[in-house]
Amino acid sequence: QVQLVQSGGGLVQAGGSLRLSCAASGRTFSSYAMGWFLQAPGKGRDFVASITWSTSMTSYADSVKGRFTISRDNAKNTVYLQMNSLKPEDTAVYYCASRSVLTYEYDHWGQGTQVTVSS
Repeated sequence: QVQLVQSGGGLVQAGGSLRLSCAASGRTFSSYAMGWFLQAPGKGRDFVASITWSTSMTSYADSVKGRFTISRDNAKNTVYLQMNSLKPEDTAVYYCASRSVLTYEYDHWGQGTQVTVSS
């Protein structure tokens, strides 16, 4: 099992910045990559960004390109999501997830953290 504990988030005005963290523990060797997802009220969970542990290859949703940056600290088994130029439509619960090296599916999830951007 991989345990993921999130921190960060909160309330910020439009144009502001926040940083989310996701610390992984347990069988972290089974994790190929980490991703961030968001879930707005009444909607499904959408992909935001991902990063591989070994090569730091990143991927972003078009809606966040140029505003959000995903990074990782292998020594701390922690992944970050730096969110800049936040917009009200970024308001959502954000989840980090671990992608399995065996199945390439996101099979472990953090507890979620609320991000609210006021206009």
